Amino acid sequence: MPVGRKASFQAKRGEVRPTWYQVDASGEIVGRLATRLATVLMGKHRPTYTPHVDTGDFVVVTNAEKVRFTGRKLDAITYDRYSFYPGGFKSVTARQMMGRHPERVLMFAVRRMLPKNALGRKMLKKLKIYCGESHPHAAQQPVALSGVYPS
Repeated sequence: MPVGRKASFQAKRGEVRPTWYQVDASGEIVGRLATRLATVLMGKHRPTYTPHVDTGDFVVVTNAEKVRFTGRKLDAITYDRYSFYPGGFKSVTARQMMGRHPERVLMFAVRRMLPKNALGRKMLKKLKIYCGESHPHAAQQPVALSGVYPS
């Protein structure tokens, strides 16, 4: 390394202490909320962000059933799956998904914004989504996300 130049900071695995945040999803727009959540899960809100290390934090989302879509997206967005058997293609609209499993709508939106590799799957495990006000993570003392990442 040349004299007089500093090396850039690289976080190491196990060096970063994750924080727990809580988000109330009442009245939030799905895409905008998912962007904020993906940013925190990846750790891009920290100055020590390193792309190849999981520097993100845990996020607990409550009131997932109260998120909303803009425009006609409730009927336009579809969630597809295929069982790899003949005739095994299934497609569900966002309106149907909100009726059955509203927490999955937000989970799918965040998952599609994370890296498509093993690190992205590890980041997604730090996202905890619940319908209703209560959640089992009170012992971790999550703080409100609004102070860390402006909405």
